Amino acid sequence: MMEHKSLGVIGGMGPKATSVFFDQVIENTVAERDQDHINMVILNHAALPDRTSVILGKQEERFLEAVAKDIKLLEAAGVAHIAIPCNTSHYFYNDMQRMTSVPIINMVDETLKTIFERFGDHCKVGILATNGTVSSGVYRNGCEKYGMELHEPNAAIQEHVMDIIYNKVKRNLPVEPSEFEGIIGELLDRDNCQCVIIACTELSCIPIRPEVAEHCVDAMNVLVERSIELSGKTSIRSQTKTDEAVL
Repeated sequence: MMEHKSLGVIGGMGPKATSVFFDQVIENTVAERDQDHINMVILNHAALPDRTSVILGKQEERFLEAVAKDIKLLEAAGVAHIAIPCNTSHYFYNDMQRMTSVPIINMVDETLKTIFERFGDHCKVGILATNGTVSSGVYRNGCEKYGMELHEPNAAIQEHVMDIIYNKVKRNLPVEPSEFEGIIGELLDRDNCQCVIIACTELSCIPIRPEVAEHCVDAMNVLVERSIELSGKTSIRSQTKTDEAVL
């Protein structure tokens, strides 16, 4: 039987996305009682500097100095892995991993690996993310590694995405799922993308219909699955896939 390990979470980027991540881990863990769930230490560090602002303003040290304390706290708590439900923060992945011997789950690489397995190389991949994530190149560089082509939205779509993230989700205002689905549709139909990465945990808070979701890979979902597996538990999604394969 696999050893059960505790998971550390650096959250607050944003707080709603962190709560969605926590809910999804609970909902997607195969469990019949409290004791079957994962032990988690969640730091909801909402005061962390805005990731897009520090990347575009070339003030990376502000973020790294602030997050270093969180990493040390989780290390002292004895967690086995660290999950960070924020795509933009993965611009700092190598710097953060150098701060600790505790493995940090690479949300970006795990997501691209999932896309590669599902859609293969030469796949044209659309991205919906913050300006910071898009401009940082973390997904662009990763796509090159897997032989896939990253398609970045035009200025109008990118502005619309940023408006949804910062002026709606972060302010806890409602977003019409059809509005978000319309953006996904443009990337699939007009720009001929085979797949769209939902690469912002705020966007993961917006429910979309299954027929739209099947053309998307949500980085939050990928992080949830890996977090469950690396903590020695079984995810409901992976169990369902196994059951389907047996049938």
